[in-house]
Amino acid sequence: MMPHTYFHRAVRLSLLLVLVIPGLGGCTKVGPNYVRPEVKLADSWLEASDARIKSDAVENRLWWQVFKDPVLDQLIETAYRENLDLRQAGVRILEAQAQLGIAVGRFFPQTQEVTGSAQRARTGAGTPFPIGGGSGPKFAGFNYWQAQLGLNIGWELDFWGKFRRAIESADAGLEASVANYDAALVSLTANVAALYTTIRTLEHRLAIARHNVATQQESLTIAEARFAGGVTSERDVEQARSQLTATQATIPALELQLRQAKDALCVLLGQPPNHLPELTKGQGIIPRPPLGVAAGIPAELLRRRPDIRAAEYNAMAQCALIGVAKADLFPAFSLTGNFGFQASDVGRNRLGDFANWQNRFGSMGPTMRWPILNYGRLTNLVRVQDARFQELLMQYQNTVLKAQQEVEDNLAAFLRSQEQARYLEESVAASRKSLDLAVIQYREGITDFTTVLTAQQALLRTQDSLAEAQGAIATGLVGVYRALGGGWEIREGQEFVPAATREVMARRTNWGRMLKSKEEGQEKWDEGLGVREQR
Repeated sequence: MMPHTYFHRAVRLSLLLVLVIPGLGGCTKVGPNYVRPEVKLADSWLEASDARIKSDAVENRLWWQVFKDPVLDQLIETAYRENLDLRQAGVRILEAQAQLGIAVGRFFPQTQEVTGSAQRARTGAGTPFPIGGGSGPKFAGFNYWQAQLGLNIGWELDFWGKFRRAIESADAGLEASVANYDAALVSLTANVAALYTTIRTLEHRLAIARHNVATQQESLTIAEARFAGGVTSERDVEQARSQLTATQATIPALELQLRQAKDALCVLLGQPPNHLPELTKGQGIIPRPPLGVAAGIPAELLRRRPDIRAAEYNAMAQCALIGVAKADLFPAFSLTGNFGFQASDVGRNRLGDFANWQNRFGSMGPTMRWPILNYGRLTNLVRVQDARFQELLMQYQNTVLKAQQEVEDNLAAFLRSQEQARYLEESVAASRKSLDLAVIQYREGITDFTTVLTAQQALLRTQDSLAEAQGAIATGLVGVYRALGGGWEIREGQEFVPAATREVMARRTNWGRMLKSKEEGQEKWDEGLGVREQR
């Protein structure tokens, strides 16, 4: 039988193994399949008995529009387009897509390389090397050239599901990156709305302080006139001046807080600190939310909150890594082969005969590798992955618990702030009437200036507290929507990475179809397979 016949048989045997072995192990995937863990969910919210809390299905896609404030709408739209933290989260999705492509690529022949060499070599005088004619080796020291060009292929077959588990892990990682983007968008919209409410509240508090400064200035003028007329003592003048300057001192502190809030809002908008001219519209008007809110039921948090989804996808990705680690405990079956041409100028050979069919070489066949003596290293790697998986399961359960806490806390803040504001409105009305009466009585000499001073202090305090309570109502509702996981839906149908950024990245690196693919909800594009898969 000719030698090349053995090579052909080896090729046929290898091709048979390519077809048979994957078929035998096609349904074999070691490691656990992910099962969602049980989570503790309340049947209803603690505030569900309040008529202002509705259990209707939550529609919070554009929840900020309940404030009916066009300036707030504009700010959130700007933040969505320009915020840099959100853009980073979008680029991480591209990174996760590339990682998935890497995992898919490992499922196919892992080694596919062309090799070539051209070397000048010298043999030692004592090296047996056939030169010239004759039947046996002759000893000589001489120089020669050798050239080689070949193709090497190595394919570790996925007999135990190692590579399929890796694809599962990368796929869940991609889903987690999308959920993290959505979570960043939820935080962004809520932070913009909360800062906007803080700015409007501070503007209103500044207006109250300045109005009280003007009122107290009038009281000081009255006290000075009465003192000049000999009707009262100088103590009234100094008391009036003390009250006035104390109120004036609150203004710089409020202005500092306002500047810091505007600077923080500028960063969310992707801008350097500036005066935000768009805020001049509606200045000092605190957003007024509706009295009620549709909060749904706790079980809906599993679907709505992206951070809960991200926590579960992270656990799913880690679960698959247990299978990757377990597969290393079993024998690995591979197909390896090489083919090429080589030539030298030794003896009667010539480098010019490089492409001669007689100068071909090659080998092909199955191999098996099984690291049986690993001193527990591989087993402990499985344990490491399992411990990490259990940790992420607990993190997922804890995320669900904290989500319920956040909803309950913000619902309570929203409701109690409304009640506080109602009482403070009555208190402000009473304080204002009390001050008017005190000023009249002081002018007529019926009472002393201490009564006026006390009434002014009470009015300023209750007005400022009312402004804070009104701001807390809006902030509480913003917190409710944040806790319910609303706002991320505005990205549906939109690209995760802005067009300008994609153009820069495309000029720098070949991204293939990834920069052109768009994900909506649970749809994703697999660059490695070149297909779009919908879960």
